[in-house]
Amino acid sequence: MDTRASSSIASSLPRDRVKLAAIPESPVQGDLSRAIVTRRTSYEPGHHVKPHWHARAQFVFAVEGTMRVRTSRRVWIVPPSRALWVPAHTAHEIHMYGTVKMHSLYVNDASGAGMPSSCVVLSVTPLLRELIVRAAALPAAYHEDGDDGLLMRLLMAEIRRLAPCALDLPLPESPDLMQLCERILADFSTRRPCGLDADDMQTTTRTLYRRFLRETGITFARWKQQARLLESIRRLAEGVPVTTVAIDLGYESPSAFSTMFRRALGIAPRAFTAGEDSALTKRKRR
Repeated sequence: MDTRASSSIASSLPRDRVKLAAIPESPVQGDLSRAIVTRRTSYEPGHHVKPHWHARAQFVFAVEGTMRVRTSRRVWIVPPSRALWVPAHTAHEIHMYGTVKMHSLYVNDASGAGMPSSCVVLSVTPLLRELIVRAAALPAAYHEDGDDGLLMRLLMAEIRRLAPCALDLPLPESPDLMQLCERILADFSTRRPCGLDADDMQTTTRTLYRRFLRETGITFARWKQQARLLESIRRLAEGVPVTTVAIDLGYESPSAFSTMFRRALGIAPRAFTAGEDSALTKRKRR
């Protein structure tokens, strides 16, 4: 059980782009005359980057380690084969799992034109990974009209081609539903009947289902499955064996877990941990 993760997920934040005065801005460090500013940062296991926002959009990618990123109403898991696009002025916090070597791209409005207006996890291609590593090694005042600028434009062109991944989890707004989610996120091994949850909230199962669907956009059952999927991805990315993950998350057998994982992502858990998900990315682009 990862109580630190659950407390981070369930912590209260204002809506992503509302009441930003309550959350500090994290100014982008670098030459802001450049379209894209890069930054490399290393974090120890368990490090928590507190809620903040940037005046520029941020492309968050870790060449090593797994991140859990949260806004007021959604959570994302970002393993090394993925990245997260965070639009400008979006309040978010980040929790690190394992040693995280983060590469961030801070993109101005012109270069980020056409990108999603909300956070999204994207599949990182081998080409983009190398472009990011090279871009991060450039001097702050790189030449935008020369080869360095060409590299940055190619980088953004490749980012626009990335396939989105369903590695997110919506969160409810009501305090009682959030408390319910917090309990589930704190202990994935317990499969509790929904009727007991409804009784604790002094409501009916039907009302619980209806409220949950209205606030999150998905059913309660689907939410719990997605929560377990994201937690399994985080643990697999840290090298936890498939059998251990399946047992810890309350599945009847490793095969039942593998069936769920393959149905959700189109790839077996062991193949995902080995980075053999290029076929999945190609299918999503069609």
